[in-house]
Amino acid sequence: MKKILLLSDTHTYIDERILHYAAQADEIWHAGDIGTLAVTDALQKLKPLKAVYGNIDGAEIRREFPLHQRFMCEGVDVWITHIGGYPGKYSPAIREEIGENPPKLFICGHSHILKVMNDKQLNLLHMNPGAAGKQGFHKKRTMLRFKIEGENISDLEVIELE
Repeated sequence: MKKILLLSDTHTYIDERILHYAAQADEIWHAGDIGTLAVTDALQKLKPLKAVYGNIDGAEIRREFPLHQRFMCEGVDVWITHIGGYPGKYSPAIREEIGENPPKLFICGHSHILKVMNDKQLNLLHMNPGAAGKQGFHKKRTMLRFKIEGENISDLEVIELE
């Protein structure tokens, strides 16, 4: 079993609340728009990190992290990218591949809007954790945490940051 903390769109911002929840996880996943390597450095000091770069991330972050991460966590096929869209409205850049080879868990950021929804057509779970940083139009800073055990995703929880 793995406890996952999922965040996105930090836009250079990291604080003690984020780090508090990061310390409780087994792994941290960041869905892009990191902002600066200081964010990922702070997270990696606590737990293993999987991250992708986002549209605001510069060359330094793009050298460190890929555009897409596709991996197995326990028995769950996971795909993380920054700009992915939503079920029924996937980004043109990934639409063909996700249709031909859908993961069980598809994660993206970018919109700053927290959404978790099933794609019944592709039989996958879509997650967008919203934005953990302070830049952007969002009114609440959010992250997600959940557990993966075998092929099961459970105990999904929304974390609202003040």
